[in-house]
Order: sequence, then C-alpha cells, then structure tokens
Amino acid sequence: MTSVVLADDEALLRKALAALLTLEGEITVLAEAQDGASAVEATLRHRPDVLVIDLEMPGVDGLGAVAEIRRVQPDQVILMLTRHARPGVLRKALKLGVQGFVSKSAEPAHITAVINTLHEGRRWIDPDVSALAVVDDCPLTDREIDVLRVTGDGYSVAEIAIRLRLAQGTVRNYLSNAMQKTQTRTRHDAARYAREHDWL
Repeated sequence: MTSVVLADDEALLRKALAALLTLEGEITVLAEAQDGASAVEATLRHRPDVLVIDLEMPGVDGLGAVAEIRRVQPDQVILMLTRHARPGVLRKALKLGVQGFVSKSAEPAHITAVINTLHEGRRWIDPDVSALAVVDDCPLTDREIDVLRVTGDGYSVAEIAIRLRLAQGTVRNYLSNAMQKTQTRTRHDAARYAREHDWL
C-alpha cells in the first residue's frame, strides 16, 4: 500500500479525490488538509509515502508548504496538483524538489498511476504542464519573483524583508528592478503585471 496525505482547499474535490484514490488502487489516505499550514502539520506528523498537494491554497500556498516540509523532511516525495502551471511556479517547484506535477483535471486513475510512479522513485510531469514550462519569457530573476509574490499579498517592504530574510535595501532594489522590467510605477502594479503574465 502507498500512503498519502492529501492537501486541497476545495473540500468537495479533496473528499472526492480521497474516496476515488482508495478505490483506484492500493492507496491509503492517512490525512486530509484544507490549507498549506495544515498540510505541513499533517505531513510531518504522518510521514506519508507521497504528499499530494494543491498549488493554489489560501494562506500558505502549495510552494510555501513544500518549502517548509523540505526543511524538516528533505526526502519527502511530493506530487503537486495545479490548474494553471505558470512557468515561474513550475521552475520554483522543481527547484524545491517536487517530483511530480499533474493537472487537477486529470482522471483519478492517472493521478493514482503517477502517485505509484513517484513512490517507485521516478518523476512525472504531465505533458501539458511541461510544455508551459518551456514557454518562458519572464525577464525577472527568481528573487525578484519572490519579492513580487509577497508584495502581492499586501506586505510592506519591512514585512517582506522579514519574511524573505533579506535587508530592506535589498528588497527595495529587487522591487525597483522588477518595476523597471515591467515598466510599471508601483510595486503593486509590478506584482499585478507579473501575475497577469503568469510569471508568478
């Protein structure tokens, strides 16, 4: 049996997937989580063979949860589900060591097969997801993307500096560079522009 923790903020979808996964194959759902923080807590407590986590969740998103889990359990196998696989997000997920990437619209049988593939030590990225990763016209650096992502959450420069463990001057430099590259007048406009272009 392959054990999983299933994290998704959409209760209906999460519960349906939990039921279908156990029907599809030899998979045991150890716990369900409705947001990033509870995904971290459940994964560290249950230590599943595979964490199946949604990318877009309120509060701590999928990437934030994965980064936190990786610090404590660097070998945790992770399958990320997403509706919109932006190139920048996919790059970041792969850097964090996410082994699998599947569209949320995939059939449960396919998700089950990918879970088993990852459990066997292999990797999997859905073709439509990997195709998006190749089309990457983003001029922003990874750090500029990090700063804009946190800016989009409404934090001040001081709060961004604390969250990203950077000096405030460094944060301002990244924001200034991002505003120049996006040809926008404020950091919030830059964050909005980057989101509209699927760079975050």
